[in-house]
Amino acid sequence: MIDKLKAVNKARKLQSDIKSQLEQIFHQEEKGNNSVLVRGDKRIEKIVIDGEERSDIKAMLNDALKQIDKKSEKKMKDQAGDLMALLGL
Repeated sequence: MIDKLKAVNKARKLQSDIKSQLEQIFHQEEKGNNSVLVRGDKRIEKIVIDGEERSDIKAMLNDALKQIDKKSEKKMKDQAGDLMALLGL
């Protein structure tokens, strides 16, 4: 039992480390007067439309991405739980 808890804690730490690494990756796309800067964890850092920074759109998109991440995570946890039950864990 203790080994399983240690494994879970190790997995959580690894997940946190990966998240931190993804936050340090950036990509920018530009087309005309429009650009978007995105982090590796799929969060929008900056949106510029017609040369104007649009923090309102950035916030809206980040909120939408956060919600879809929560829904996806819940679905994955449910499926992982089903898989663990099948494996007797």
